Amino acid sequence: MLNGLRRRFARDRSANVAIIFALAMVPTIYLLGMALDYTKALRKQSQLDAAADAAAIAAVRPAMLTETNITDVKATAAAVFAAKANMPGLTAVPTPVITVTDSGLQRTITVSYTAQSINNFPSVLGSPSWQVKGAATAQASSAPNMNFYLLLDDSPSMAIAATQDDIDLLTAKTAKQPGGSKNCAFACHEVHPNLDSGASASTQDNLSIARANNVTLRIDLVSNAVKQLLVGPWSCPQASVSGGVMQCMSAINNTTYKAAIYSFDYNLNTIQTLTTPSTAGTQISKIQLMTVDHQNCVTTAICNTDFGTDIAGALSGVNKIMPDPGTGTNQSKDTPQEVIFLVTDGVEDKLIAKTDTCDSKATYPLPAAGSQVRCQQPLNTAICKTIKDRKIKIAILYTEYLQLNDSWYNSRIAQFNKPSSLTGSIATQLQSCASPGLYATVQNGGDISAALTNLFLKVASNTASLVQ
Repeated sequence: MLNGLRRRFARDRSANVAIIFALAMVPTIYLLGMALDYTKALRKQSQLDAAADAAAIAAVRPAMLTETNITDVKATAAAVFAAKANMPGLTAVPTPVITVTDSGLQRTITVSYTAQSINNFPSVLGSPSWQVKGAATAQASSAPNMNFYLLLDDSPSMAIAATQDDIDLLTAKTAKQPGGSKNCAFACHEVHPNLDSGASASTQDNLSIARANNVTLRIDLVSNAVKQLLVGPWSCPQASVSGGVMQCMSAINNTTYKAAIYSFDYNLNTIQTLTTPSTAGTQISKIQLMTVDHQNCVTTAICNTDFGTDIAGALSGVNKIMPDPGTGTNQSKDTPQEVIFLVTDGVEDKLIAKTDTCDSKATYPLPAAGSQVRCQQPLNTAICKTIKDRKIKIAILYTEYLQLNDSWYNSRIAQFNKPSSLTGSIATQLQSCASPGLYATVQNGGDISAALTNLFLKVASNTASLVQ
């Protein structure tokens, strides 16, 4: 009988579910506790990663990039991390490991951490906390200290009226002018217009006519563009900054800029040597058109040739003035970077020795006598290479040479402006002269101020970014 009871008990399965459930509860509770604590740890890691990101970015802001004391840089990153990492659920606020690597103007910051997330089920997991760790790396290049040399074309070609309406108005207002000044869209500045063929003692030059009729000239737009750059007004996002674009970007980038102003025609003319932007801005009124004696006479002594634009000579002249550039850091014995800002229509018109070479497409007839000839051509870029080989940057604003319909343009310039003013050799030679990415164009009637400002911002802008 007892044996039968034992056999029936062994065959009975009615309570197995409860037993299995009881046995399964142990790993289930363990897994549930682990999942909850793991999820919590991941959330804390995400928050700490954000703190590391913020700390790394804070250490490569423009204001910090000029800081040469690495201890202070690390302290800034650590303070930002501590403020954002002070959160419940950790055994302690982690102390980050911060590394700073400088290479020239570039700084790389890495912020790494190891923390302990408190477990809600320590007895289940056999540990009071769960380790989390992470890192963030940010990199930025500081905006360098820079010296800017504004090299402005003031030759007669910059005396052209600024818009088509201005051209039409000036052409109409000069209908009674003598000789080559008649029906002309160029407001040439002549000292003795009464010496022109057919002129009288009361003859005005075309510049006087343009001013009397409020005709805006291209040189006026250039002056206004320089004014916006050095004087303003300019809406600067940096609070309490007055002045122009240059002062604004200097404040934003926490860097030092200086400016010099030169104009050029057949000579290089010094308007202001290197100084602060504000001081340079006081000399803008001296940006004036080249003055000639009278029609066909650049000077009293030199007549029968209207030469007046030596771009290569101006670049060569300013190159002799400029020192070798540094990297622009605030480190001891380093010097600013050097930048030329050339504003021109790109056509040279100058006297050269007969033994020198003018562009093969130039069509100005060579004189039978004398040691010099007149050469009209796009810029010869040999001097540009010389300058760039010194690590000096060249930024060029091409004020497009107009495709006019007069006989001189059609016979002397048109071949350099085909198929268009944007794609002809005038434009391509200037683009070749410019440093990579520092070339811009503006058409007649376009906003030269905006174009010059945007070109400056390309040189001066700086951003920081997370690498990982």
